[in-house]
Amino acid sequence: MDKDALKKIISHSKEYGFIFPSSEIYEGLNAIYDYAHNGVLLKNNIREYWWKSMIQLNENIVGIDSAIFMHPKTWVASGHVDAFNDPLIDNKDSKKRYRADVLIEEYIEKLNSKVQKEISKAEKRFKEKFDKKQFTETNPRVLEITKSIEDVKGKMILAFENDDLPAVKKLIDDLEIKCPISGTCNWTEVRQFNLMFNTKLGASEDSSMDLYLRPETAQGIFLNYLSIQKTSRMKIPFGIAQTGKAFRNEIVARQFIFRMREFEQMEMQFFIQPGTQEDCFNQWKKKRLDWHLNLGIKPNSFRYHDHDKLAHYADAACDIEFLFPFGFRELEGIHSRTDFDLKSHEKLSGKKIQYFDPVLDKNYTPYVVETSIGLDRMFLAILSNSLKNEILKDGSSRTVMSIPRPLAPNKLAFLPLLKKDGLPEYTRKIMRDFIHDINIVYDEKDAIGRRYRRQDAIGTPYCITIDHQTIEDDTFTIRDRDSMEQRRIKLSELKTIVDSELILKSLLKKLDN
Repeated sequence: MDKDALKKIISHSKEYGFIFPSSEIYEGLNAIYDYAHNGVLLKNNIREYWWKSMIQLNENIVGIDSAIFMHPKTWVASGHVDAFNDPLIDNKDSKKRYRADVLIEEYIEKLNSKVQKEISKAEKRFKEKFDKKQFTETNPRVLEITKSIEDVKGKMILAFENDDLPAVKKLIDDLEIKCPISGTCNWTEVRQFNLMFNTKLGASEDSSMDLYLRPETAQGIFLNYLSIQKTSRMKIPFGIAQTGKAFRNEIVARQFIFRMREFEQMEMQFFIQPGTQEDCFNQWKKKRLDWHLNLGIKPNSFRYHDHDKLAHYADAACDIEFLFPFGFRELEGIHSRTDFDLKSHEKLSGKKIQYFDPVLDKNYTPYVVETSIGLDRMFLAILSNSLKNEILKDGSSRTVMSIPRPLAPNKLAFLPLLKKDGLPEYTRKIMRDFIHDINIVYDEKDAIGRRYRRQDAIGTPYCITIDHQTIEDDTFTIRDRDSMEQRRIKLSELKTIVDSELILKSLLKKLDN
């Protein structure tokens, strides 16, 4: 793994107009970022791919856009006021703060890496005769490490289930987990920090109401569940989808846009009959991984991670993890939330929030299976997978962003070979055939080779070069971003390429097959 990969992504994002540090002229704000022009286009395309795959491809899923401000009792019922905390620990030497659970999980991940190294060595030694199952079940070294992993997991789960912070600290001490910065084990005690932002609603101090910025978008769905079910005439099972901003006062915010204080979620709550949650949970696990793989990203960049420590509302939880430059981390969560949320809001509000099932002829509180993905994390996953530095046959190099074509900020770049002889005018005439369907860019500055490199760096799938022959026979050169191959085509052929490769419909069709 390239240790400098994240630094390269951050630098490239700023240089080519994807992401800027927020308020940079005032020295910025930690873990707050602004999306620049190319970043906005890519982010919108990712959001649209998610939204259309949820709403358009599923006749039993509808949408909502709920308010960021909600009645403060919302967060009492949801458990956020009492339970939305991070267990944090400081290293006294480096003065750096860490999530205690993450430190332990990273220790476990190092043990898992040792197991994989043993397996890799055995595969090389025995080659085609290698039996992975037999090896992992009998090799003394693997069994020893596996036992250590289970022991650490067991102690961690027990400590967090009992909210026993001294036991968490003891586990960190016993494992001799070191601070990545100072290299010491000089830790403070573990403390809980609530992550919600406080604000006020009202014209004056005396009449104002204490509010929170929402830490998740899900509760807006639960508060509107009955109204949506009735107005949309939905029968269980059905889902409600939403995208929107959420806010968390992350004490440990790091790794670029992976963990921010202001971020965007794409969530869907699927309401089901109690007792069917296991099958539904497994179905959505597969559906969501298929959604990611549909982008053409290598399957080994993803893995499932079942939760050892369940949230207070869940009876099952699984993450789809992605191989970021800093290792496998959560990209999307699938959670079986039971009926916790609806029952909690029913109890605190005094309003009946149930579903009358005409088949069973009875009322019940639905169970919920949730899929929740961070849009910003998905953005970072796309950048991580796409940014490459290639050495070409002639010994030169180029930087290219191999963004999945339907998600690329601009789908076509139109480049007149010269700024004279009517070439710019002809180029703009051709562009008119596409501006209503896709984002395109016009570029006439610099030599054609430099313009190609610029479009490679922002991920434009095709460059269209207009030259003198174009004016004679209406053909032009199309250059492929990934292969760099060039060929002459006609306008009708370009329209076919756009329809089959570059618009979102091409992705949705593949997903729907």
